[in-house]
Amino acid sequence: MLLRLPTSVSAAQECLAEGAVPIGGATLVWALWQRDGFPEQAMSLRGLPEATVVEPEALGAAVVLNEIDDRVPEVLRRAARSVGTGAVRRTATVGGNIVGSTLRCLLPAALVLDARATVLGSDGPYETDLAEVVAKRHLLLGIRWRTPISSGYHKEPGDAGGPPPLVVATAVHADGRGGRVLRVAVRDGYEVLSDAVPCDGGADRILEALERGDVGALPAPARDVLRRQVAGGLG
Repeated sequence: MLLRLPTSVSAAQECLAEGAVPIGGATLVWALWQRDGFPEQAMSLRGLPEATVVEPEALGAAVVLNEIDDRVPEVLRRAARSVGTGAVRRTATVGGNIVGSTLRCLLPAALVLDARATVLGSDGPYETDLAEVVAKRHLLLGIRWRTPISSGYHKEPGDAGGPPPLVVATAVHADGRGGRVLRVAVRDGYEVLSDAVPCDGGADRILEALERGDVGALPAPARDVLRRQVAGGLG
C-alpha cells in the first residue's frame, strides 16, 4: 500500500482523483484491511495545513485527539478525552471520529458549538453543515465555530463492547441581540439529537421548551441526565 501525504489542497484533490483512500489514524480501518485486503493507495491529511489547525474557533480533521487542548472550548476538550484509551487518542483523528466512526463522540460537541464543516469535493473545498458531512461521508478538512459563553460535556460510564453510553453536550451562545441561546445535543445509542432554545425564563422554562422538541422523545433516564446537565450549565 502506498501512503500519500499531500501538503496542499490541490495535491489532495489529485490523490482522490487517482483513487487514494482517505485515512486518519487508521484505527477504524486497519482490522478491516487486514481481513479484506489493503488498498493500493491511501492518503493522510496530516501534512495539510488546513487539516492540522488547533485554534480557539477552528479544529482540523487530521488533528489527533490527544492534541485537543485548552485552545478549544471545554465541550470539545472533554469529548476528546472521553474517547477510548490513551493509545487510541494518540492515533485517532477528529475527522475519523466525526465521519468514520459509528459512535461519533465529538459530534454532539461540534453540534452544540453550531460548527460548520469544510470538506473537500471534486471541485475543491467548500463549507457545509455537519448533518451533510455525516450523511454523505465527505472528506472533512476541518470545523469552525463561534466561541460560546460556556459549554459542558457528560458521558455516562459504559462497558467495553457494550451499547454506546449516553452523551449529553451543552453550550450557551450569545444570540446577537443581547440574549442567550442554549444548544444541546444528545447521543442516545447511535442516534444524535440536537436542539436550541432561548435562555430566558429560568431553567424550568428552558427545560419545558426542550421537552417540546426532538429531545423530548428521549427515554426518561436520558431526559433526567439532560435536565441535570442543563441545570448545571445554567448555573
